[in-house]
Amino acid sequence: MISRIPRLARPVLLRRTTPVLFDALIFAAILAAFYGLLAMARYWVGAAIPVTDISRSPWALPRYAFYSVMRIAVAYVASLFFAVAYGYIAAYNRLLQGFMVAVLDILQSIPVLSFLPGVMLAMVALFPQKQLGIELGSIILIFTGQVWNMAFSFYSSLRSIPRELREAAAISRFSKWQRFLQLELPFGAIGLVWNSIVSVAGGWFFLMACEMFVLGNRDFRLPGLGSYLQIAASAGDTRSMLWGLATMIGVIILIDQLIWGPVIAWSDKFKFEQVEGEAPRSALLHILRTSPALEILRRKTLAPIAERLDLYFAKLATAHTEHSVGASRRKELAAWISAVVCVFIAIIAIVYCLIQALALLAHLHSAQILGVLQAAGATFLRVNSALVIASVWTIPAGVLIGFHPKLARIAQPLTQIAASVPATALFPVLLLGIVQIGGGLGVGSILLMLLGTQWYILFNVIAGASAVPSDLKEVADLFHFSSLDRWRTVILPGIFPYLVTGLVTASGGAWNASIVAEYFHFKNQVMSTVGLGAQISAATDAGRFDILLLATVIMAALVVSINRLVWRPLYRLAETKYRLES
Repeated sequence: MISRIPRLARPVLLRRTTPVLFDALIFAAILAAFYGLLAMARYWVGAAIPVTDISRSPWALPRYAFYSVMRIAVAYVASLFFAVAYGYIAAYNRLLQGFMVAVLDILQSIPVLSFLPGVMLAMVALFPQKQLGIELGSIILIFTGQVWNMAFSFYSSLRSIPRELREAAAISRFSKWQRFLQLELPFGAIGLVWNSIVSVAGGWFFLMACEMFVLGNRDFRLPGLGSYLQIAASAGDTRSMLWGLATMIGVIILIDQLIWGPVIAWSDKFKFEQVEGEAPRSALLHILRTSPALEILRRKTLAPIAERLDLYFAKLATAHTEHSVGASRRKELAAWISAVVCVFIAIIAIVYCLIQALALLAHLHSAQILGVLQAAGATFLRVNSALVIASVWTIPAGVLIGFHPKLARIAQPLTQIAASVPATALFPVLLLGIVQIGGGLGVGSILLMLLGTQWYILFNVIAGASAVPSDLKEVADLFHFSSLDRWRTVILPGIFPYLVTGLVTASGGAWNASIVAEYFHFKNQVMSTVGLGAQISAATDAGRFDILLLATVIMAALVVSINRLVWRPLYRLAETKYRLES
């Protein structure tokens, strides 16, 4: 009988050198990121470049990729802070809640190109001699394509926090800061993470419009992947387009492995459940958690600071409780005064803007106004068609991915890549195929809207399915629920708040995507169809600010009306009937 060969112990030297090697790699990555920030800052504060020449050489792609990643990263960080602050205030300030949600509805419905003239001209005028002006303009435009669904997600999460968790925080006498860090931010983490992924994907989607655009007789362009792809698409250079797409896909895969994979695995600990389920895993997150250098940093620096802050805010909460009566009255009075002042300033600003807008619109003829209204009707039908088609496949697919972490490890990177690849870069090939089978841009624009907005629904459904407690799924298994009963009693109620957020942001995203779906530059030609997005894009190219304003106002009015009549009642239903409570 052959005896079993004993397994050799792992060499002590290897056990010691491996963490040290990982620590060195982590330190090198941090140092490289810091150097990249310095390099980008040096470029931004340099002298303004009148017209940047975009090279179609593949050797320029690494530098262009670096510029685009930095713009998207800066815009994302700004979006994250804005979304958390805005969602928090909108969720808890009763005086401003309705107004802030209405403003959010309007802003997320306004297309990127509608922000373009005012933002870009203001930034260039603010920094006339520096490259920083046009760079800030591009970052702000990317910001407008990223932030709104994140703000909606955090607002929805705060409104659906279970009652027993709020009562536990009140019994523990948490201060507002402690409640935010230990309850509200963790509860909204899963939704924020998945909406961050789709927000960054939206940033990649609008990169071509944000890095290269024409405003009247002025040509604004920046070195980056978006401008590279747009130059290649305009020239019909298939080879350069493939090089640009390959570079973008490589960058997206790298970002997924280094950032989103670890963040998704980390956020799983915030799932609201009473039994432990299968959690997503990340090798990089495991390395970070087991890193000796990071552990020393956490134990010696971060943990003491966190303890002192907790103690400080706990004492602050106790002192606040002792003087709660007088302080609450003074706070209510201050809140009323602040609200009155804000409303007064808002009314003055609205009246002034209304007077200026009416003066600008006075030059339009009735035929032009009628044409914009007809275009709005055509875009309305395309947007809703895209939403229906997207919902048919994204809801079951999102539930399947969210319920199975092993599948999510495979599907999540693939969906992120698919969501991040700009449909505008793929559209020339798709358009040629549609034309060959007898279609036109009217049908092709629905496809482009679908490619740009279906991910809002998919990623929110994945977030909702991931947040469904494992004990609810175990109960469904224990009682042998049929597929219909499982969807009716567990899945749809569990994902409903996230699904509403996804549909709201997808609707606004579809309207936003119409600016590139209905008006397209290809081989130095313009292909367009009847639609509100085409009106906005054509008015931007021609510098017709009156038509641009009218089309933007009509688009915002349509989106806000839909939100008030359809999505707002569904939000109230999600906050009351479909809240996870025990």
